[in-house]
Amino acid sequence: MRPSGRAVDQLRPLKLTRNFTKHAEGSVLIECGDTKVICTATVVNGVPRFLKGKGQGWITAEYGMLPRSTGNRMDREATRGKQGGRTVEIQRLIGRSLRAAVDLKKLGEHTITIDCDVIQADGGTRTASITGGFVALADAMRKLVEKKKVKANPIVSQIAAISVGVYKGTPVLDLDYPEDSNAETDMNVIMNDKDGFIEIQGTAEGEAFSDEHMNGMLAVARKGIAEIIQIQRDALFDKDKEPEA
Repeated sequence: MRPSGRAVDQLRPLKLTRNFTKHAEGSVLIECGDTKVICTATVVNGVPRFLKGKGQGWITAEYGMLPRSTGNRMDREATRGKQGGRTVEIQRLIGRSLRAAVDLKKLGEHTITIDCDVIQADGGTRTASITGGFVALADAMRKLVEKKKVKANPIVSQIAAISVGVYKGTPVLDLDYPEDSNAETDMNVIMNDKDGFIEIQGTAEGEAFSDEHMNGMLAVARKGIAEIIQIQRDALFDKDKEPEA
């Protein structure tokens, strides 16, 4: 039924390559099928003005798609002089999701920026950015602990995200572009490792979706996120991928 031949509850092949770039405190290349995103975490001392003196940190995100990440070249947003509404909305989603993973008081007055650069898009770029962004964030937190800039690791839960939808009347997991562009319903689900929901974004593209479809999408999302969380753990605790001292 699916263009890719996958089962309705089957993820695309997912790969996380840590320490992908040299300079960032945390960096990951996440590959979800043909979607590829570089996620980097940068730590700086200090917080935005609205948080100064409050003894807590901040996590924010930036997101962008490279000019040939899609079938046709798109202009860089810097060339246009401003970010598009979609970009701003995705950045806010990534930031909100990753802040839910952290005790900002334990982070102290540090700001961590997660940059998510889409180098190839085939659906699910925002959910890939959250999943990869968490791993980059976790590596950055480790370095803060190792350098004794924080007393204890501020991460309180693991975060992952996945897209689901209704395609040809059936709830399916992890939409690629052919499905995403033709789905009757498109939904992004962000959850933690305690089976708690962080955010759900769902839209009916035509006909309204039913309770049955909603429950079906959430069921496949739960299964997919549980698998993703395990892949994140395997990557984070793979000693062969630790950078050399």
